[in-house]
Amino acid sequence: MIQLDFKDSNPLYEQIKDKIKELIISGAVKPNEKIPSVRELAQMLTINPNTIQKAYKELEVEGCIYSIKGKGNFIAPLDKTSVETRRNELFAQLVKTTEELIYLLTTEQTVINVIHDTYAKKEASKK
Repeated sequence: MIQLDFKDSNPLYEQIKDKIKELIISGAVKPNEKIPSVRELAQMLTINPNTIQKAYKELEVEGCIYSIKGKGNFIAPLDKTSVETRRNELFAQLVKTTEELIYLLTTEQTVINVIHDTYAKKEASKK
């Protein structure tokens, strides 16, 4: 399910967040599907449960997962408000990234090609 790279400069909780988001985006996990408990995932990954807790807390704040007391953590279904909020956050990040790419003398066509390639890969993976 999730593999961590202990040599990566990204903190472990960030890697966990990213991996869970990848699972959601790829469709490997579905809305309302239960995910491993903090303790279970900590045992699977042999890391401190506090690290998992931090990742889960941030995922919950971002609207990717939700928790039910006594039942566990689940993948959050998409709702219009959370989708629109997250989309706006991502567009703001995209603007900052694009501005930095412009500063680094990256051509507009190169940026567009990256976007097109990303869409093409996603479409190809659906088949």
